[in-house]
Amino acid sequence: MKQTLYRALCAAAILAVSGCAMQPPQAWEKGNLARKDMSLNSDPLDSAFLQHVYFSKEAASGGTGVGGGGCGCN
Repeated sequence: MKQTLYRALCAAAILAVSGCAMQPPQAWEKGNLARKDMSLNSDPLDSAFLQHVYFSKEAASGGTGVGGGGCGCN
């Protein structure tokens, strides 16, 4: 009896998890993501100013794009 219950619970768990597959958003779902206020840098002037301040303090430029550790392994 315990083994049957265990198998039934495992089967139910597998079915529940398999229904949560991540799919990319469809075209009609992208409308809210395309709004200006949803971007990470909604104010380009403010972003440019903050980058200028950072570069002036650090004496370096770049590094605001895709991440990397600086170890050269990317």
